[in-house]
Formats: sequence, structure tokens, C-alpha cells
Amino acid sequence: MAIEKHSTPMLDQLETGPWPSFISGIKRLRDEHPEPRINEMTNDLLGQLEHSYETRKGYWKGGTVSVFGYGGGIIPRFSEVGKAFPKSKEFHTLRVQPPAGNHYSTDMLRQLADSWEKWGSGLVTFHGQTGNIMFIGTDTQNTQHFFDEINEYGWDLGGAGPCVRTAMSCVGAARCEMSCTNELKAHRALVNNFVDDVHRPALPYKFKFKVSGCANDCQNAIERSDFAVLGTWRDDMKVDQAEVKNYIADKGRQYYIDNVITRCPTQALSLTDDNTLVVNNRDCVRCMHCLNVMPKALHPGDDKGVTILIGGKRTLKIGDLMGTVVVPFKKLETEEDYESMVELAETIIDFWAENGLEHERCGEMIERIGLANFLDGIGIEPDPNMLSHPRQSSYVRLDGWDEAAEAWFERQAEAGK
Repeated sequence: MAIEKHSTPMLDQLETGPWPSFISGIKRLRDEHPEPRINEMTNDLLGQLEHSYETRKGYWKGGTVSVFGYGGGIIPRFSEVGKAFPKSKEFHTLRVQPPAGNHYSTDMLRQLADSWEKWGSGLVTFHGQTGNIMFIGTDTQNTQHFFDEINEYGWDLGGAGPCVRTAMSCVGAARCEMSCTNELKAHRALVNNFVDDVHRPALPYKFKFKVSGCANDCQNAIERSDFAVLGTWRDDMKVDQAEVKNYIADKGRQYYIDNVITRCPTQALSLTDDNTLVVNNRDCVRCMHCLNVMPKALHPGDDKGVTILIGGKRTLKIGDLMGTVVVPFKKLETEEDYESMVELAETIIDFWAENGLEHERCGEMIERIGLANFLDGIGIEPDPNMLSHPRQSSYVRLDGWDEAAEAWFERQAEAGK
């Protein structure tokens, strides 16, 4: 049965540019999908969006929608102009957790798509900034039906609201030669332990885990997560001198100096007269630039582990924050290593839940109470490597410096370092 299509002259302009338009995708669902319910829903969605463009106002409002046993994972959207566009008057979004590292099979994707076309609008986003698969557009009744169906074959809702949010991890060693840890195992260890905190919001605000296998940080963990796990190494970088010479022979010595040697932020690289690369590993800060430029010649060392940074976030009560190093280096090899990482996360979340203000991220709490008080609260001794950014002023107070340095050297001696 043909439907009466809403006129959308303003939306039509969005299809005229050089890039693919989301409007075209919604129109395909309206015009070509065999399910009349989806045709009607997307037609009214386009009509409301055109109306918003005409009036320069948004007409979605929130509310409360959930599935049995869960307190989060769904973003309710009710239309304030539902009488004019009744088929899309409820257009809720479900957040579904992806597999660690976003490893999918085509069978998994087809199964999810079939379920969503059965109960929802057919609109899907892979992936939102939250890391979730975003299933966009269904009514309150079908929300429960869709969740029941995908949960039956192994999928679960992600986080929404003041809770532990959906974790993210890079593809890691499955495709990347720079990987320094088992990203997928770290991801699953954290997520499996905090399932209850994902589904039942009870925290001051959101708390995010992200795992990147090296300092390239493809997951933006430092900038976007409260608990960032970054793969790193603490021995010497591996150098294949023959490949270094091949690179110079191909690109030229001056090109190599301009694009590798001088780009090192700590000047830890030098080139001898016979084109041998010399690395001052004590000064290397693992920025990854030289390894990315010369992946055949340079590679991470063998003594691999992770650095844990706390408090990254985007602008909220205060401006953007990057994570502060709290654990400079930690091995992740044995089950005990993973358990201790999870225990640290539990300690930090418990301290933040008790001391954080309403709608305050963990990093904002640290800014408010001070790093020293935070470290004392979670039971970690200060370390010179704990930093959020390089010092900008050469004038610093040294109150208690000698005592703090002596205590640090004593801890290093006890650890056999």
C-alpha cells in the first residue's frame, strides 16, 4: 500500500553534496523496505525532521523506558508533535554492547539486522561515541521484545545514565603489530566484573573503560575514558639496522632526518655517519611516531605491559581533561595480574562513588580534591611518573622533596628495581 510521503525540500538539500547522506538511507527504508510499518515510521521521522528544520526547534523529549531487570541501556525519545507524525511518536534508542575489539562475523550482523527490522525502524549506527551499537527507533512495547530476542542469542544492553558505561578496546594483536598487551582479555575482565554497575545506574555520573594496545591509542582512551589502559613496554625498542638503511636508501638521508630524527619530541634519536640509528631509550616517551613511520625497522620491546591513566573526559563541569598516569607500568600476563587490575578499578569506583559530587566525573573529582588525596584514598604511593602533562613553569616549590624522594627510592629498592 502506497503511503502519502511528507514533503521534505530542506532535507532534500542534504543529498546534493559530495558525501553520502543519512537522509538517503532513511528514504531507502521509506521507499524500498518490504515492511509497511518501517515505511510509515521512517516517513513520519522524515516529516518531523523537516518540521524541525523549518522551525529550528527540536521536538524530542525524554522519559523513562526500560526492560525488565535493567535500569539503563535505553535512551527514551517521545515526540512533542506526535499528533502530526503518529508513526514515529515513540522513537527510542537501544544501546547494545559490541564484542571486544569489535570482532563481528557476517552471521552475527545479519542476525542483529533481522531482529531490528522485525521490532524496530531498521536504523542502526556502528558505533556511537559511546562504543555501543545504536539501534535507533522503536516504541516502548517493542523495546522489550527486541531485547528479549537478541539477549536469547547472546547480546546485552550497554550503559546509559550514571553508571559504568560500555567499554571499548582496539582490534589489537588480531591486526596490529604494535600491540603490547591482550586488549580483548583486559576488556572482558573489566566488563564482566562490572556488569551489574552497567545495568543498574548508582554512581555520581558515567564511568568509562577503554583499552588501547599501544600509545597510538586508537580508542582515544586518554582523552575519553575515566580508566584508560594503554599497552607499552619498558625495555629497549627493537631496531633492525638493515631496514633502517633500506628506508634511507629509498627515501633519502635528509628526508629521514626531517621526518623521523627531528620529529622525536625528546630528541632520543640520532643518526651516525654510516646511517646507523641510535636510540636513547631512557629518554624515549613511547610517542610511537618513529615506529609508525618505519614499522619494518622499529618495533616495541619484549618487556610489555600496560600504563593505567585515570580521569580523562570531555568538557562538563570543567574543561577537557586527559588521563593522569596512576600506574606507570603493570604486567598483564597471569590471571593474578588481571585480577589486580580489576581490584584497582573497584577501589577507584568505590572511592569516587563515595566522594564524587552529583554529575561529577572521576577526573573532575581529582581536580577538586587534589591528586595527593586521591592517591591516598585508593592506597597508591606517589611516583615521579604520575603526571597529567609536562610542567609549564620552571619555578616549583620543593617542600618535602628530600623526604618524598627518599621514600620513593626505598620503595624502588624493596621492589628490586
